[in-house]
Amino acid sequence: MNDSYAECLVRRKIPMYSNVVNIIMGAVTAVCVLLALSTNVIGMILLFVSGGITYLLYRNSRVEYEYLYVDKILSVDKILGRVKRKSAWEGKMDDIQVIAPSGSHVLDEYKQSGTKILDFSSGLSGAKTYTAVIRIGAETVKMIFEPDEKMLQCFRQAAPRKVFFD
Repeated sequence: MNDSYAECLVRRKIPMYSNVVNIIMGAVTAVCVLLALSTNVIGMILLFVSGGITYLLYRNSRVEYEYLYVDKILSVDKILGRVKRKSAWEGKMDDIQVIAPSGSHVLDEYKQSGTKILDFSSGLSGAKTYTAVIRIGAETVKMIFEPDEKMLQCFRQAAPRKVFFD
């Protein structure tokens, strides 16, 4: 039996507005620390609320995607702040119609309105992204991701007619 395994980790670009919001919330939390030292209950409540919001905003702005391919099953996990892992998508190679570089002419026939788009890429300009077209029943989904060469070779071994490199 030909078992194939590949994994890849991609860090998502942090949006500029997220950095600004994190700095502002850090300053608000610092003010709340001073307020908590000068007052009793109200300052402590504000400190915990602003600290919790600052932590959640910081954690949710640092996103990584882990692609895992094992035995014709591709799964994508979303990792928030290097702490919390959530399954974002999972599917079989049988459901995938085509995998090609984003913007390739192979994807032209799959341009339809109402197609759901899942973006699991880094968001960096110049990144080599691929698009997988997935059909499950009547629903068509386009998944944008950044696999490495080993993963692409595993896809090519499993379904050579579905994977394009042009």
